[in-house]
Amino acid sequence: MFHKEGQKIIITTFIITCTVILLANFFVDIPWLRLILQITSLVILVLILQFFRNPKRNAAKSFDEILAPVDGKVVVIEEVEETEYFKAKRIQVSIFMSPINVHVTRYPASGLIKFSKYHAGKYLVAWHPKSSEENERTTVVINTPKFGDILYRQIAGAMARRIINYAEVGDSVQQGEDAGFIKFGSRVDLFLPLNSAITVKLHQKVIGAKTCIATTRVQKENED
Repeated sequence: MFHKEGQKIIITTFIITCTVILLANFFVDIPWLRLILQITSLVILVLILQFFRNPKRNAAKSFDEILAPVDGKVVVIEEVEETEYFKAKRIQVSIFMSPINVHVTRYPASGLIKFSKYHAGKYLVAWHPKSSEENERTTVVINTPKFGDILYRQIAGAMARRIINYAEVGDSVQQGEDAGFIKFGSRVDLFLPLNSAITVKLHQKVIGAKTCIATTRVQKENED
């Protein structure tokens, strides 16, 4: 299954691939060159297909958990000052996506969209300290029953050139549902309340709509 945001580029790449293979077969007389052209075009098609894949995932919805919004690796867990919306301290958890990860963004929690804003910006590498503030990005705030307001931010990187965000103010959203896409994406930052119990570690690989990022403090203490 492929994401709808990739339909045009998948169709275009498929047509180009078929054209290259046919033209090379009929007009390139050098066997090794013909083979290289055909294999290269097929490899590019396969890479495009894997990039836009959209595996179906049924999240085990829970108001007491924040789920990973994307696939990738946790690169930041720290207390920071969030300056755009909260203007107060929050726990930041950042997930970096490599080109081979699924790049679908999914809602990390169920609730009501209170804020959704697009920012034009630079295309610094995703792990750059200033990328969260200076790169092209979208900021979304969800009001949740247990955590209150949480914020997630889609951030473009050096290769990303388009962020897709479906969240609109007033929408009621469900945990794990499709929230957008970062084409040739990079990273998503979560900003959570200070009393959240973080359940992941630095460099841990996470799966969107599956891996629990944080729980309510009360739930964690009860389990202990």
